[in-house]
Amino acid sequence: MASQSTANASAPIDFNSIKNLTITEAKAVDQLIINELSSDVILINQVGHYIIGNGGKRLRPMLLLLAAKALGGANNNHLVLAAVIEFIHTATLLHDDVVDDSDRRRGKESANAVWGNAASVLVGDYLYSSAFEMMVRTGNMRVMEILSKTTTAIAEGEVLQLLNCNNPETTEEKYLEVIARKTAILFSAATRLGAVLSNASTEVEEGLALYGQHLGIAFQLIDDALDYKANQEELGKNLGDDLAEGKPTLPLIYAIQHGNDEEAGIVINAVKNGDRDAFNEVYAVVQSTKAIDYTERRADEEAQKAIDALNVLPDSEYKDALTQLAKFSVQRNY
Repeated sequence: MASQSTANASAPIDFNSIKNLTITEAKAVDQLIINELSSDVILINQVGHYIIGNGGKRLRPMLLLLAAKALGGANNNHLVLAAVIEFIHTATLLHDDVVDDSDRRRGKESANAVWGNAASVLVGDYLYSSAFEMMVRTGNMRVMEILSKTTTAIAEGEVLQLLNCNNPETTEEKYLEVIARKTAILFSAATRLGAVLSNASTEVEEGLALYGQHLGIAFQLIDDALDYKANQEELGKNLGDDLAEGKPTLPLIYAIQHGNDEEAGIVINAVKNGDRDAFNEVYAVVQSTKAIDYTERRADEEAQKAIDALNVLPDSEYKDALTQLAKFSVQRNY
């Protein structure tokens, strides 16, 4: 099975060695982010720098840069769009934490916990606006089309997730639709843009977009699993957050479908009520039904599909790094 060819059978991946392949470009992107966050409205600077500077793997910009370098190199427009991708991602985090009433992000207090919901929403809006202002500078209508469709899909995914909250009848298919729009679409946009700005063929562009889509789904599925197996300090958020928000993630959907009547009832009631106090009981059901194993297998399958999509690229250390990132996505514990 695919799971045996990715996370379960592979040697541990050194994320930093992958990151070092784009270290020069990444530093330029970080400087660009700092420059673009400069506003005469002090609160924008404070909130923006707090969340962007608050750790994070910078995975989405890295994907764009690796795709570009796999196709011959990263130019200035690649750097600008890597910053744009990070701005869009950060805006979604600010909005997510308000919608989810989260108080931790990347191991620290979330921005809304520090400055309040209103400031977080408004600074998120500023980052979205800044992202579109920056992308206009590329003068590339194809870029604007991709990113406008991406941000629309993200918003649709957020609304779909809201509709699924506290609904234990959510199916795996419906849940996958949410994460395809809410999470995976920005991964896909990053790798697609790397190809578009490199004037790659349609075949290469579509292959890289497919890679990003499958990688994003794998990444989110592992996030789902980590909510029921990770160390809280490593994860950087409160364990049980998804349960407290009434989110029927894949481990819970599987546990409801494969538990006995009593076990299914425990999870159903917890999802309906967003009951964090039921976390230990739900955790026991998730473990007994092997819902984490199933979720990880599904993530492995998506990671392998991502790796297969890279067949459109010529061999290089950057293609290898993209392959390694797919493996890392299902091995990580944070």
